[in-house]
Amino acid sequence: MKLAGALVLLGAVLLLTSGGDCGICPVIKEDALLFIYETPEEYTDYVKTYKDDPLIVGNTEKMKRCIDSNLTEEDKAHAIAFIEKIEASPTC
Repeated sequence: MKLAGALVLLGAVLLLTSGGDCGICPVIKEDALLFIYETPEEYTDYVKTYKDDPLIVGNTEKMKRCIDSNLTEEDKAHAIAFIEKIEASPTC
């Protein structure tokens, strides 16, 4: 898997360190779905609702464009399947 795919999975792995606090699972799932499937502009607008710092917004757009140009549909499907497995875990 490419570096971009690894970054998406890293976010999902953070769920495992949440100590079973399910309050974060739906939020991370929503973020991952937007990150993987939406346009750079849509995802950047989503990020702006939490942090409207020009540096963060600029880096977010660059990272999203990188993901879009490097992840295959198969990579995206694997990332989402992984997140769903974590969400279905009894510890979540």
